[in-house]
Amino acid sequence: MHGRLWQTGRRLWRMRRLREPYRALFSEDDGSLVSIDCETTSLKVKDAEILSIAAVRIEGRRLRVKDAFFALVKPRQAPDHQNVRVHGLRPCDFSEGLPCEEALENLFQFIGGRTLLGYYLQYDLAVLNKYARPVLGAALPNYGIEVSGHYYDWRFADYPGAYIDLRWETMAKNLHIPALPRHDALNDAITAAMMYLALESRGYGAPRTPFP
Repeated sequence: MHGRLWQTGRRLWRMRRLREPYRALFSEDDGSLVSIDCETTSLKVKDAEILSIAAVRIEGRRLRVKDAFFALVKPRQAPDHQNVRVHGLRPCDFSEGLPCEEALENLFQFIGGRTLLGYYLQYDLAVLNKYARPVLGAALPNYGIEVSGHYYDWRFADYPGAYIDLRWETMAKNLHIPALPRHDALNDAITAAMMYLALESRGYGAPRTPFP
């Protein structure tokens, strides 16, 4: 109870700090969920630049892939060879990329005040908030669902006390999720959404007003 009150208080505090028109925008929540993923240049938040952002809505049991959001983001520095090997995004691919602020503005319009979900969502939100705070005046106020946490609960119920493998490939295999190519923001957002729906069908989803 105290934890929920604290989380509600944190959301309200962030909402009060938001600049307009964002305060009104992030107040809008139709009850659907948004699966989100970012591809970045580094796993260290302070060094990471956003290369691409994707988001897809879940309405009830329906995954709205045709209405998904995707944006390539122009980094300040061209991706190095290691980034190219991981993401498959070459410097020339960013010729039509958006400035980060414009990409975020479009993302904000897409997500509104809906609850966000993802795989290791904390990292994606930390990177997004690094760029969002100067625009919004505060961190994103959305509630969040960590898919790996619900997967852990599901597996632990069958194997109490056992080590639970939370690797992406293991989760997809055990949940019988199609293996889409990794390190593609849209594919990863779609897969995380399918994981969540598979867990929800097994009774390990979350309330429609979850707490981060």
